[in-house]
Amino acid sequence: MGLSYEELREGFRWELPARLNLGVEVCERQPREAEAILVTDGREVIRRVTFGELSDDSNRLANVLRARGIGEGDRVGIALPQRPETAVAHIATYKLGAIAVPLSTRFGPDAMAVRLDDAEPAVVLADRELEGVETIDVDRELPGLLAAASDRFEPVATEPDTPALIIYTSGTTGAPKGALHGHRILAGNLPGFELSHDFFPQPDDVIWSPADWAWMGGLFDVLMPALYHGRPVVAFQTTKFDPEQAYDLIERMRIRNVFMPATALRLMAAVDGPNLALRTVASGGEMVGEETSAWCEERLGARLNEFYGQTEANLLLGNCAAWPANPGSMGRAYPGHDVQLVDGEVTVRIEGDPVVFLGYWRNPEATAEKVRDGRLHTGDLAEVDDEGYFRFVGRTDDLITSAGHRIGPGEIEDCLVRHPSVSLAAVIGIPDALRGEAIKAFVVTASPSDALAAELKALVRERLAAYEVPREIEFVEELPLTTSGKIRRKELRAQEAEA
Repeated sequence: MGLSYEELREGFRWELPARLNLGVEVCERQPREAEAILVTDGREVIRRVTFGELSDDSNRLANVLRARGIGEGDRVGIALPQRPETAVAHIATYKLGAIAVPLSTRFGPDAMAVRLDDAEPAVVLADRELEGVETIDVDRELPGLLAAASDRFEPVATEPDTPALIIYTSGTTGAPKGALHGHRILAGNLPGFELSHDFFPQPDDVIWSPADWAWMGGLFDVLMPALYHGRPVVAFQTTKFDPEQAYDLIERMRIRNVFMPATALRLMAAVDGPNLALRTVASGGEMVGEETSAWCEERLGARLNEFYGQTEANLLLGNCAAWPANPGSMGRAYPGHDVQLVDGEVTVRIEGDPVVFLGYWRNPEATAEKVRDGRLHTGDLAEVDDEGYFRFVGRTDDLITSAGHRIGPGEIEDCLVRHPSVSLAAVIGIPDALRGEAIKAFVVTASPSDALAAELKALVRERLAAYEVPREIEFVEELPLTTSGKIRRKELRAQEAEA
């Protein structure tokens, strides 16, 4: 600690060994008796899992899978929530040299089928039977299989670029695509993880996130890097985020670090919870906004460090206590990442950067569209100031073009949720004969009225600009979200087109 942003950037070099196995990295570096995962029912710790248990159980599972003929390059589906078996399944798969395919337990049958058909896993570890694929039920079958297997296993000598993981894009735009990552992915995530949590690990750090461990946010913004550093991760199974429950959980479990999606933070800000004393609060995935940032420091006890990344290249930009806060920005490029704007689009240099994916699984056309001229094109538009702070403008396909103005929806959404009656908001462009597109807002509130609609329009006019005022405001009970909590604007546009 104590280094400036410039010193951190200039003094950084990627140093990856010729042999690198992700399962070994997150499991075998710590004392066997050290706590790795704290399982809670929301009120107390009901199980404490040590690194020794993770090591032994992952070795046993690797032997179980190998006995079934599963080996290097084969896919292993993992359809499990926040529980120790999820970590064991990942570690075993990596040690085996196979490829992990995380699958959210919140997927319906169609969403699950799309991913299973694409990845073609040899087996899926799940807490329920899945149709059309060999499944190992972790509650009924797995305990017996592990008890009969040896806890001795020699991990496969994988390399940094050896495929380790297929993690599917959230579906915010278009059909989900499988982003294939190598064993190097954790190394690429570590600088951003450590800095977004103000030089993690520190003594007494205990981390938790409501984010599903099947997504990049839960898996590589929390679980894997925390295990790598030997700090406990809280595992809590829930089907829906409850802000009051989150307050209670953080207090009871003495959690010091959280990764919270912007939507979760806004929901917490909307209820009257106790003042907390977190050491760090990190958020990514969508813009949080200045008001929520200020609320975090006041009520959660820690400065909000927003960061930016995506499934294909995570934790590229962000904030840290080592440099001045710039509320509302995505932050600066974390050490090791060459991030530049190309025609207003955020891009990152591919060569030498371990965080960048290997390509889309069995989809060379999509890969070629994503990777051009030696850079990964994120599809996100931004602005950057003289100090290197990036500010999100919008997705290339979410931009609204109205009367010659190019308008990103994020800024308007952030403005709308500043109103005390609004919990969530989404903004899209709708066809307009005069302007090309007009702005329409979908607003979740407990008190819809014409008067509130007028107040919201006035708020946007006051806080932003006249050309950013929504032409229409529709009050809705809920918004379509991906399982990782991002707004599905594409679905809203489709609804409007049908209407």
